[in-house]
Amino acid sequence: MTHAKVIYLLIDGLAYQVAQHSMGYLLALCESGEASLHPLQSELPSLSRPLYETLLTGQTPVQSGIRHNGVTRLSHGPSLFGLAQQAGLVTAAAAYHWISELYNRSPYDARRDRFTQDPSLPIQYGRFYHQDHYPDDHLLIDADDLLRRHQPDLLFIHPMNVDDAGHQFGLSSPQYRNAARRFDILLSEFLPDWRAAGYQILITSDHGMNDDRTHGGSLACEREVPLFLLGEAFNHSPSAPPRQRELAGTLADLLGLEHGLPACPALLNPHWRPA
Repeated sequence: MTHAKVIYLLIDGLAYQVAQHSMGYLLALCESGEASLHPLQSELPSLSRPLYETLLTGQTPVQSGIRHNGVTRLSHGPSLFGLAQQAGLVTAAAAYHWISELYNRSPYDARRDRFTQDPSLPIQYGRFYHQDHYPDDHLLIDADDLLRRHQPDLLFIHPMNVDDAGHQFGLSSPQYRNAARRFDILLSEFLPDWRAAGYQILITSDHGMNDDRTHGGSLACEREVPLFLLGEAFNHSPSAPPRQRELAGTLADLLGLEHGLPACPALLNPHWRPA
């Protein structure tokens, strides 16, 4: 193998200020030297579908034309999924249906797309859901099943319950903080196995949350999100914080892909080589 195997985990709607005191297991990994946590600022507007596009193509919402959540169409730019699939790598996603709409087929048809298995698509193997309260524990089992069945080179995981709690109760609510704590506990059951399987893991969010129970603007609580890095392929002490639009290109580098996406080489360990 001449490239890393990557898990890209997007915890929807997780504000940095909550991640840095609620994600006990991930923070324990940071304390033990197995991971690191860095602040990241989202692009604007701080809305989900536009920022999915930023996180997976490196384009800002202004550049991509995905300016708000109501833009329902396929992405027009090269995506991390498309680049990986074209290079002969195996791609998979356990994610909200907007990811399927952006990179596989639009509009989403649950009967056709919920369980995707098609090597010709950018996301070849998918478990897509279409309700915001779809349980995070089910979603992680979906992801783990994809990993066990297909050993993807790129696995994208996208839980929604933290964002759902934020929209119902707001940033300062115990329900929002506890949703983050619950996901951290659930994740602790899977991460050791995924790391043992050789995956390098990047965990982040699209946007944060405010006390109005929404997001979209420039408040720090809406824009500041966490970036957790797990694995030897990463530089855990980068000289400068990356930009959100640089994550897709950085992971493309880790996957050994030829691409023209913006990237942050300082996030990668220059001495690491795949086993």
